[in-house]
Amino acid sequence: MTQLHDLTALEQAAAVRSGEASPTDLVRHALDRIEELDAGLGAFLTVTPERALAAARRAEDLVRSGGELPPLLGVPTAIKDLNNTAGVRTTFGSATMADVVPDVDDAVVTKLAAAGTISLGKTNTPEFGFPCYTDNELAGPARCPWDPSRLAGGSSGGAAVAVAAGMVPFAQGSDGGGSIRIPASVNGIYGIKPSRGRVSNAPYGSEITGLGTNGPLARTVRDAAAMLDAMAGPVLGDPAWAPPLPAGETFLGSADRAPGRLRIGRWLQSPMPDVDLDPEVRTAFEDASALLEGLGHEVEDVPAGLLGPDVLPSFERVWALSGTLLPVPPRRVAELRPLTRWLRERGLALSAQEAMEAMTALRLFSRRFLLATADYDVLLAPVCTMTPRPIGWFGADGDAAADFERQKRYAAFTALFNVTGQPAVSVPLHWTEDELPVGSMLVGRPADEATLIALSAQLEVARPWADRHPAAWEQTG
Repeated sequence: MTQLHDLTALEQAAAVRSGEASPTDLVRHALDRIEELDAGLGAFLTVTPERALAAARRAEDLVRSGGELPPLLGVPTAIKDLNNTAGVRTTFGSATMADVVPDVDDAVVTKLAAAGTISLGKTNTPEFGFPCYTDNELAGPARCPWDPSRLAGGSSGGAAVAVAAGMVPFAQGSDGGGSIRIPASVNGIYGIKPSRGRVSNAPYGSEITGLGTNGPLARTVRDAAAMLDAMAGPVLGDPAWAPPLPAGETFLGSADRAPGRLRIGRWLQSPMPDVDLDPEVRTAFEDASALLEGLGHEVEDVPAGLLGPDVLPSFERVWALSGTLLPVPPRRVAELRPLTRWLRERGLALSAQEAMEAMTALRLFSRRFLLATADYDVLLAPVCTMTPRPIGWFGADGDAAADFERQKRYAAFTALFNVTGQPAVSVPLHWTEDELPVGSMLVGRPADEATLIALSAQLEVARPWADRHPAAWEQTG
């Protein structure tokens, strides 16, 4: 029998419009699933049932009013706990922020609410979003629902778990070095890192480095596209604005059109030297390549030599710079996790000249890279170099520097495209014999999410994944 969580986000929105389900039905069902499943999976840091049910009642009033309805009215979602939510605690995954309650929403939170979605709470994230896995002192690890002994990826790990386990049909994430694509890959769902400037980071955001952006995690391409439509658009004062879609076009519409024959470059170069792919990751990459070729696309290797030796050290310096702005009182710095303290110290040790040289090096590299790959419509690359990692694998020895090195080797491909600002997606095309998901990354031209979405939809038709679920899915909630 079909359960409410079996419906996609767009199907849930349609059920609200037709009267087949009410926003309260959807919200109560989702809250029941969170109550049943979350203790074993660690998807949420904060759940807000009273606020969600009040929002559901307001949505029902809107339906009864007979007026024009927002496109996603009544659909449950969740907000990553790196994003400010007025009146709801925002911990940034840190014990030092455990009791912080902002008085302002981030712009992306406002936009999603305006589209009619109803947030059920704040999803689990690592401390200040630094690691590519999700674990912290407040909620513990976010666990991959396909194998709860393994980490769910990060830093949008909780959001991805909530979607993969059927707690919500889609969820907001953010990505500064792979933080949407990595958990999408690990949890067997679809995730979009939009172009720089596509989704506003207002009012605070991380525009200084230009690495981070908000984006959707969903089971289906169409749901993710609809969520991106809701998120997209600048806010006055943003330093970067991606050009809008042509009048009358939407990202959801892109999911319903054929991509045409594309030139696709196979990308296996990483700023991290001597990176090896696990056999399953190599299999996934080659399989995705063959599938794209079988769909009629021109697939070829990108020539080597596009990465200089300064890319990785420059990125590391810029990444560490973010640690210098943490809103942590000096008296509480000792409470930070070892990795966070180590990155903060690295950032504080940089001179102004070193910081500017690193950011300049990345900007110059981006320009060269985009020119060198301009003839490709899309790049195909791995998301991670390994299958999902066991809990405790990254920080097993308690050494922050060693933890960071393991992360660099594990997530050796994703951060490059935060540097260039290109849109990128993780597509769930492969599972191992042990039923562990392995995603494939597609990277588009600057501001060309539309082609990525159209191609992703074509892949979804060729190899459907939305009905492939972990065991937790069948729990009724």
